[in-house]
Amino acid sequence: MARLTADFWVHAYLARLRLMNIPAYVMAHGDDTAGAVLVKLSTLDGKAVAYHREYDLMSGARSWTVLTSGPETEVDAAITRQRSFDPDLWVIEVEDRQGRHLLDQDGLA
Repeated sequence: MARLTADFWVHAYLARLRLMNIPAYVMAHGDDTAGAVLVKLSTLDGKAVAYHREYDLMSGARSWTVLTSGPETEVDAAITRQRSFDPDLWVIEVEDRQGRHLLDQDGLA
C-alpha cells in the first residue's frame, strides 16, 4: 500500500485543524518524504501532551499514542531529546484549551 509523504500528511493535518479553527504550527520541519511526526498539544494552561504514531507490525495498523505528558517545559524537553537523535523529525504544535487534536479522526492515523 502506498504511503503519504510526511510533508503531504502535515499539510493535510494543518488544513483540517484550520477548518476547526484550531491553531497549529510547524515547530520543526523534518524530512519531506519519510520523516516521523510528533504532535504536541498545548492546552495553554502550562500543560501539554506529545503524541507519536505507532505501527503494529502484525496487523499494519497505525495509531497515535502518548509519548509524554505533563508540564509543558517537561514535554518540550522530551521533544528536544527526540530531535537530538532524529533530525528528520517533524514537530507540530497544536494549541487548544479544549484539548482537541483531531488525531482520532478517520484518515489521520
